[in-house]
This record gives sequence, structure tokens and C-alpha cells, in this order.
Amino acid sequence: MFDKKKNGEILVENVIFIILNLVFLIILILFLIKQGAGAISLEQVYSKKIALIIDSSSLGMIIKINMQDAKEIAEKNSVDFSNVVFIDEITHSVTVKLTEKGGYSYSYFNDAKVNAYSDGIFYIITIDKKLE
Repeated sequence: MFDKKKNGEILVENVIFIILNLVFLIILILFLIKQGAGAISLEQVYSKKIALIIDSSSLGMIIKINMQDAKEIAEKNSVDFSNVVFIDEITHSVTVKLTEKGGYSYSYFNDAKVNAYSDGIFYIITIDKKLE
């Protein structure tokens, strides 16, 4: 009446399907956790913060930003900390790069000469004069 061999195959197929789905979900969750605390999110946060600070600043200001967590990630990824923040005055954008590949850019609107350099765990941003 019932084929025992066929019923056993259905159970085995279902168990394999469930195990593969669990493995996929675990890998996906680990990836999301890694990305949430990694270089990508810090690049975005710092580039946006620096751009917003530049926009709200006035001439002659000197801004000191503590970037200790960015320095740790940059050192882990073999990136020189003095090259982490790049300010492009032509496109009015701030680029933060914590890995060899990639980086994140965010634009600002302030029409001033902006310089950025590292000092230990800090980045010093200076707002000098209006660009001509």
C-alpha cells in the first residue's frame, strides 16, 4: 500500500532543505553584523559629519575630530591614517577611506579653503579663506 522508500526520501529532502536555509540565514546575519560595525559604516558616518561641520563653520575656525575608532580600523586594514580623510576643493566633497578599496564621499556647500591633516588619533580641519 505505502512505499516506505518514497516516504523516507521526502523526510531527508526536507531536513536537507531546512539545514541549508539555516546555514544561509546564519551567514547572512554574520555578514550584516560585520557590516554594521565595520569600515563601511564608519566611512559614511565620518564623511557626513565632517561635511556637515564644514558647512556650519565660519572662516578661521579650527576643528579637532577624535577618530580613534577609525584609526584602529585603518591600521587593521593597512591604510595610513594620514590619508584617511581627503578634502577635494574642486568638487566640494569629503572622502573618508578606511580600506584599500572603496571609500565614501559626501559633498559640502561651504565655499572656503578647507585643509585636513592628522594629529595622533585626531583629525584637524581648518577653514581658511573664501575660494575665488
